[in-house]
Amino acid sequence: MKNIKNLAQGMLFLFVILNLSSCNTVSEKHAQLEADEIQLNADIKLYTAVWDKIINDRQIDLINEDAFDVNVTAVATSNGDVVGLENFKKYYANYIVGFSDAEFTFIDVFGQGDKIVKHWNFKGTHDGDFFGVPATGKKVDVSGVTLVQMKDGKIAAEQDYMDFLAFYKQLGLL
Repeated sequence: MKNIKNLAQGMLFLFVILNLSSCNTVSEKHAQLEADEIQLNADIKLYTAVWDKIINDRQIDLINEDAFDVNVTAVATSNGDVVGLENFKKYYANYIVGFSDAEFTFIDVFGQGDKIVKHWNFKGTHDGDFFGVPATGKKVDVSGVTLVQMKDGKIAAEQDYMDFLAFYKQLGLL
């Protein structure tokens, strides 16, 4: 009888210890999820504010080490990726030079972990050089999606998807 009582007490003790340790694990997981959500919201806020100013306010110099990883990458060309702050800045400067009245609108932005998805719309008049294409005077109105990789609270990589056929037709190139 004494052995059964000791066994029952031992099992009760083990049950209490396991419950307490699992509560701590659940609490730690909850705290980590909360911290991840706070970081994601901060990343989205930084990302949208920076890109709004870069395109709509023509502040290309905001592509800098404050908001972008020094090895930032745009996966965008058939000639390979655009890598590094200066190359990234030169690449996106084409949109500001080529469309002096550019309007960039965020339709939706969401994310998970260190990934952000941006659904956007770009409008403007092609009134300047755009990647070597002289001004056509044509208006464009295109929407697309950008996949974004964040790293330590900075923009590390982007890959844009849009209907380039419609874009080129609107420019009068096709």
